[in-house]
Amino acid sequence: MFELSEINEDVIRNIKMYKTEHLLKHDNWDTKQKIALACRMLFKAGHDSGLSGQITARLENNVYITQALGLGFDEICVSNLLTIDSDLQVVEGVGSPNPANRFHSWIYDARPDVASILHTHSQYTSALSMLGVPLNIAHTDCCALYDDVAYLDKWPGVPLGNSEGLIISEALGDKSALLMSHHGLVTVGKNVEEAFYLALIVEKAAKLQLLAMGAGEIKNIQFDLGLEAKQWLRLDARIWATFSYHARKILKDSELCLT
Repeated sequence: MFELSEINEDVIRNIKMYKTEHLLKHDNWDTKQKIALACRMLFKAGHDSGLSGQITARLENNVYITQALGLGFDEICVSNLLTIDSDLQVVEGVGSPNPANRFHSWIYDARPDVASILHTHSQYTSALSMLGVPLNIAHTDCCALYDDVAYLDKWPGVPLGNSEGLIISEALGDKSALLMSHHGLVTVGKNVEEAFYLALIVEKAAKLQLLAMGAGEIKNIQFDLGLEAKQWLRLDARIWATFSYHARKILKDSELCLT
């Protein structure tokens, strides 16, 4: 029988091995291709909500890439993406950005560590947002966001103005995800892959929480074990591998989104 301390040391050794050896390799898509893939993958993963939802990736000089207003996630390809500045003025591309992108500018301004932001109204997250309860990370598969999800308990309205941008950016704080009541999710990452990966986890956690709440009382994960699992699940190699796995499924059907 192993002692807990011995098990934890073994986990830490394995985490360090993956950090140093990068056993899972990263594909060489550029930022626009990653956004196009992420949009198609989000659609397939149940994050579709018509024309709602945005994904952005910050470039240098405080400009970022995003979708054009009027296109669904399943229609996005490299050629119809926009490059816009923090005032939502188009720098490159044809069309207009979603005016709800304004709160992305507020988050970027407050979080220099963030290079990508994702906002969707995915089904289970939206359903949970109607109950007035925070997201509970209580399953191993979701621990990449353990102790890392903020909650906005008062809906600020459609996030089109600066006041909503301030409210959302302050509610997110230094966390990696935000559940917005009566609305949906926000995830942030150091790259597109991470923001996408965390959005998948928010939706899975919301689905599991709703199922569990209907069966009984949710039991919380032990804090130190939750943080340990978070270290493992937030490894760059795991994030890259997850993004690549979902991308391969999309690219089996069509590679047009990369053009």
